Amino acid sequence: MKKNIITILLILIVPMFAYWLLSTPDAENSTTVAEASNKPQIIKFTSAMCMDCQTMNQIMKEIYPAYKDKITLIEIPVQDKTSFNESQIKKYNVTLVPTIILLDSSGRQVKRIEGAIEKDVMESYLQGLN
Repeated sequence: MKKNIITILLILIVPMFAYWLLSTPDAENSTTVAEASNKPQIIKFTSAMCMDCQTMNQIMKEIYPAYKDKITLIEIPVQDKTSFNESQIKKYNVTLVPTIILLDSSGRQVKRIEGAIEKDVMESYLQGLN
């Protein structure tokens, strides 16, 4: 009887713990809009439970450090229901994750990417962002 209870608890607790770990935002890549003035921006809408999002997160971790001083990255986890996240989801009409919005230095949208793309394609978009 005790083994059954322990097994059931583990089945319930382990996935919840894994979800919590995966949904914690990456603090070093996240920023606020206030810090992003006068620089091109990448607004990345993502979810911890999305495989394409994980692919794009890995690609961004590989290529973004080269652009860190020139481009601001804003990561918005869609599962976090904060007022800021909700307003940004509504503002950019995000219905699919991953969605990546590229803004030029004046704040004008120059590219919208929905779904996963290849690393070299993403890097070419970042190179053309002013």
